[in-house]
Formats: sequence, C-alpha cells, structure tokens
Amino acid sequence: MVTIARAFSGISVRDVPEAVAFWRDVVGLDVEDGTIARLNLPGGGQVILYAKPNHEPASFTVLNLVVADVGQAIRELAAAGLEPERYPGMPQDEDGAMRGRGPDIAWFTDPSGNIFAVITP
Repeated sequence: MVTIARAFSGISVRDVPEAVAFWRDVVGLDVEDGTIARLNLPGGGQVILYAKPNHEPASFTVLNLVVADVGQAIRELAAAGLEPERYPGMPQDEDGAMRGRGPDIAWFTDPSGNIFAVITP
C-alpha cells in the first residue's frame, strides 16, 4: 500500500490573479498568490488554482465550503455581489438554497465558471 503524506486538489481557472482576488476578497479564504496559487482551507486542506489554456468550467461542484448556516452564507456572499445558481428541477427556496433533502446547500460560480457550494455539516 502506498504511504501518503498529504493530499490536495486542483481547480483550473482562466486567470490566476482573478481567481486569487475572488477566493481571497469575495469568499474570504486564505490564498497564497503565485503562478500556481494555493487556497488554504479551514482544517488544513489545500487546493491549487492553475491557469489552463482554453479553460472550460467544471460541470460539477469543485469545492464544498462547510458553513454553520447556509442562509447566512448566502446573504454574506450576496453582499459581496454573488447570487446562488438556480437549477431547473431542483427544489431551491427563495434564497436559492436546497433544504430538507440532506444537508442545506446552495451553489455559486467563481469567475471562471466553476461551481462551488456552501453546505451545512
């Protein structure tokens, strides 16, 4: 069996400086800037952000951010200029959250079009 020291994930973006500003200034995560940037996640995880020529956004949720209250997180992100994504056929409430079908969750997109979510534990 392989001995794994640590793990991290990566998200391609169209522009690293734009992604750094978004994740740091809008979402509020600790970001190490660079040619390949690093999101330092609460709890010790890390995600790298790298530019990809002809970037196409992921069609799935690339990052789930655990919050105590999805409604409060939606309001805070709205104050920063973000609106939740709405998906046809998904039972989302007026705030854009899906509630009562597992953890409460709401989806958003980053400037590169990648989907991320705020979700209760």
